[in-house]
Amino acid sequence: METSTALYARLLAEPGLPLDSLRDELGCAESEFEQALGELRGLGLLRQTSATTSGVTAVSIDTAVRRLLADSDRRFTALLGEARRTREQVEHLHTRYLPLQASAAHELVRGADRVAALLEDAARGARTEALSLRPGQDQSESGLAGKLARERIALAHGVVLRTIYPAAALHQGPVLAHVQALTAAGAHIRVAHTLPLWLIVVDAGLAVLPAPGEPPGSAAVVVRDPAVVGVVRELFEHFWAASWIPPELLGRTTPDDRHREVLRLLAAGLTDQAIGRKLEISDRTVRRLVADLTTALGAQSRFQAGVHAARLGWI
Repeated sequence: METSTALYARLLAEPGLPLDSLRDELGCAESEFEQALGELRGLGLLRQTSATTSGVTAVSIDTAVRRLLADSDRRFTALLGEARRTREQVEHLHTRYLPLQASAAHELVRGADRVAALLEDAARGARTEALSLRPGQDQSESGLAGKLARERIALAHGVVLRTIYPAAALHQGPVLAHVQALTAAGAHIRVAHTLPLWLIVVDAGLAVLPAPGEPPGSAAVVVRDPAVVGVVRELFEHFWAASWIPPELLGRTTPDDRHREVLRLLAAGLTDQAIGRKLEISDRTVRRLVADLTTALGAQSRFQAGVHAARLGWI
């Protein structure tokens, strides 16, 4: 029998026994005895009293359960009240202050903490899509964890998340693990050789850009003008079209022999029919293999698939 159970049983049977006598009777060390007392107090099975020599008295399990449920009800009521007050504050912010902020075509946000809060607000407010270029990546554990948490918020809302990283960044273990976690959560990740700047576009109505002349991550320009946001979004799409899915996220690091041969023949300019004759397979099989490759490479066309494959050293 555990010390706490044996102690509870003895206190129920003989409430007046001194604690020292109980410890000696149970034959346990002082630390073990104190731990048992703490466990019983935590469960509400002991309460202080001046009516016994020990200064405590055992409480029946039914009484302890009723008290625990009553405490839980009080906490739940308090939580509901706090949630109600928070909702009222949010509605107040939206009604009174958000229109003032939205009326500005752009604003400058300074300070790493304020920039992080801005990005979290953007993630929480996203409803359709969130696009970003990430040429500079904070590789600290806290930085990557914060970014993953923000982007999971957006993904939980059903937002389409598309992000482009520099290909070299995935050579860093923490960054690779980060993008693998994002991919597993439903994000679409691609890489490019070079990216001109860091940017984010949310729902085609908000763009976040680095502040000129400020250290990376220390300041950001928030743009809400639809025309400017549209230009930033087009810039992102330009780089998305030229980017590719890194092999580390494809489930295989290199194509098998059959897919590699199809790539080689495609690069040589052969048609589906010619590739089929060369490999002694049907045209339908060739089309399936080509579709596999374009999907795996994140390409929009056969030509783009060939370019991506060449960059990866597959042909």
